[in-house]
Parts: sequence; C-alpha cells; structure tokens
Amino acid sequence: MAKQAKLTARPRSESGRNAVKQVRERGSVPAVIYGAKTEPANLEVSRRDIEALLSHAVGENILVELEIEEGGKTTNRLSLIQEVQHHPIRREVLHVDFHAVSMTEEIEAEIVVESVGEADGVKNFGGLLEQNMRSVTIKCLPQNLPEIIRVDVTALKIGDSIHVRDLPLPQGVETVDDADLTVFIVAEPTVAEEPSPAAAAASAGPEVIKEKKPDAAPSGEKK
Repeated sequence: MAKQAKLTARPRSESGRNAVKQVRERGSVPAVIYGAKTEPANLEVSRRDIEALLSHAVGENILVELEIEEGGKTTNRLSLIQEVQHHPIRREVLHVDFHAVSMTEEIEAEIVVESVGEADGVKNFGGLLEQNMRSVTIKCLPQNLPEIIRVDVTALKIGDSIHVRDLPLPQGVETVDDADLTVFIVAEPTVAEEPSPAAAAASAGPEVIKEKKPDAAPSGEKK
C-alpha cells in the first residue's frame, strides 16, 4: 500500500510571478490543492520537506495528510500528489499539485508496473522480455492505493505473456484498463540469417572478366 505521509502547509494569498519568487526565496514551494468538492486553494510547503518526501517514495503515487496552518488553527486534508514540476536543469521542485480525496470515495491513479526476476525464456533460451505497458490505471479507496505493482516473470517461457487481467493486484484494487492488453511478453531470440549463395554473389557485384592477351609470336615469324 502507498505510505501516508504528513506535510505541513500554509495558505498562500499572493499570486503572480513576483509573489512566487518571494515564496521560493523563503525556502518554500508554491502549491495548490483541489478536488473533493471544494474550491481550489493556493498553498506553500517547505522545499526541504517536499523534496525529502519525494526522495523516499517508491512509486509515483503518494498519499499526504496536509496539515494546513492558518490563524493559529490546523486543518487536516487528505490528498494525493497529482503533479510535481521540476526545474529542467537543477531538478529542484518548482510547484506541486495536491488532489484532495475522501477516505470513503474511490480514486483512480496510474501505477507503475515493474518486473521481478529473470524469465526462463530469457535465461535459458536467449529470448527477450518486452514490456508493453509501463503503468496501469487502477481504481480503489485511498487506503488501498498501492505504491507499485511488481510482477514475477521467472516462469515465462518463449511466447508466454502476462496480460492486465493477470496482474497481482492487492485486495480492494481493480484495473480500469482493457483486461486483454499485454503487459509483458517473452519474444523469440532474433538470429541474423546467413545470405544465400545467390544473394552473396549479388551483393559482391558482377564478376569482372579480364581480356586475355594474345600469345607472343615465335621468334623469326613474320607478322
């Protein structure tokens, strides 16, 4: 299951480029929370805290209990980190979107799929494990949200495949993707075919036949 973390946030009343710059200068990251039948609200969170939270995450879906401090009071909002914007070079966090959720309502999320082990068809027969889907979309209550879906592929032989319907999902979790979609398949090894004699001759180009020089005339013989 996805770990539930706590993160302190503060309301952010300023807007615009200059205001965002001020937020970052005081060591915070601008954020927004929306969803769960509430109006969107601008927030700011500690850059150090959010980067530490993201660095320890196994998957891309993180449940966060936001502790929003305002006017001496703290309001708790359960949310899912929806999107994180990073600086293209320094990779520091620039902005975070939180999607407010309810513990009693199902959510949809995209979960990364990861293979475990080495397929028999790869290990013993030189096949190639192909992964056609890097993630699947699932539906569940927030408390059942998995961090990642790991699939044991060790028994797969050449030509064997694992479909969406075969994924080992935790209890209370179901996929919304087409059940017949292929996630993994072990393909046959690719062997370079030797060219036929005719093809080899064609690739070598036409044979050049040199003209034979006439034999030298015997000595004393008139030309």
